[in-house]
Amino acid sequence: MNRNRMQYIIGALLLLALVLPYVAYPIFLMKILCFALFSSAFNLLLGYTGLLSFGHAAFLGTGGYICGYVIRNLGYPPELGILAGVSCSMVLGLVMGGLAIRRQGIYFAMITMALGQLAYFFFLEAPFTGGEDGMQGIPRGRLLGLIDLQSDITMYYVVLFVTVASVLFIARVTTSPFGKVLFAIKENEPRAISLGYKVDRFKLLAFVLSGALAGLAGSLQALMLGFESLSDPHWTTSGLVILITLVGGVGTLIGPIVGGVIIVVLEQKVGDIGTWLYHLTSIEWFNTLGESVSIVTGLIFVICVMSFRKGIIGELQDRWKSP
Repeated sequence: MNRNRMQYIIGALLLLALVLPYVAYPIFLMKILCFALFSSAFNLLLGYTGLLSFGHAAFLGTGGYICGYVIRNLGYPPELGILAGVSCSMVLGLVMGGLAIRRQGIYFAMITMALGQLAYFFFLEAPFTGGEDGMQGIPRGRLLGLIDLQSDITMYYVVLFVTVASVLFIARVTTSPFGKVLFAIKENEPRAISLGYKVDRFKLLAFVLSGALAGLAGSLQALMLGFESLSDPHWTTSGLVILITLVGGVGTLIGPIVGGVIIVVLEQKVGDIGTWLYHLTSIEWFNTLGESVSIVTGLIFVICVMSFRKGIIGELQDRWKSP
């Protein structure tokens, strides 16, 4: 019954996603999808392997910058740009993961944060990135020479298809024997070692897969927006994806997607909500709510941690399981 209920919810969400671009701004919706994919990739590492990375924004930025460079500077079609962005993110994941998995706990998190900041400063100084001005003028082109991506509606459905396919891939990975080993490592690593599993190899592969999917999200975002900025590889974006995953539900399939919708909508629309509340109550503070986005998201994080320890979807799943 619980599985059927979850299937109905996922089906309803897909139907809603199919009609949303006709009633909402497609660029805004695509940003939500990109961050949903990014947080799902991060959840593969944290939720199923138990590895807290503070440098995951490096993969998002790498995918965006490399995809933009290949398309804009080298003149290749968008599919090759996306492939290049994902490939470079995989290589970066191999390097970062190979260094970070030698440590555990807070030391692992600090190493990933340091390596992520190294990537940030590389993109800041690299001649092809545009530095603080960012990489501008990334053309969308034609996907596979057939699909014209200039239309926002067409681009939205491409991003939606890739996001859904990626989430299904994550679902397949986590339910496979490989995913069961990852879960065993998260729950009891010494016991997994005693059973003969080479846990470092599994951790590294999970890190590479997570980095590749995060690079895919960055590539799609750069292609969709037409530019790439330094805000993507910055450490604050790594903190944001942690917040999204925790709010939605760590270790759940659709939790990061729900968290991405909530946080991105709040970041973009909290000013409008504050204006509406100001006209309703005449309280001056609401009129400046748009300048306090970090306070609002931080407050939501505190509320979720205190009241929904497993995130929104995690708590709902527990309620459905209870008699």
